[in-house]
Amino acid sequence: MSARIYSPSRTAMQSGTAKTGKWVLEFEPESPRRIDPLMGYTSTTDARSQIRLTFPTKEEAVAYARRHGIPYQVEEAKRAKRRQVSYADNFRYDRKIPWTH
Repeated sequence: MSARIYSPSRTAMQSGTAKTGKWVLEFEPESPRRIDPLMGYTSTTDARSQIRLTFPTKEEAVAYARRHGIPYQVEEAKRAKRRQVSYADNFRYDRKIPWTH
């Protein structure tokens, strides 16, 4: 069973960078999920798919996987490029498109 090591992106409800520097090790599912015919719940017989380990750095997550003999793949973090935006720029006199109400 292989594992995936990645840095989760921030949620849509976050505007800052808090809680974005951690790395997660998750196991890939061995068996597909199935639907219970009576209740409609999804279930699996794979207990490892419920494990989610967090680490402060990528190196610590990789060291953990190597130490325990877990095959892994690392997905590099994709950081969004954000330009600096100022509220005062909305009212500049040299705007390309004039701002009106």
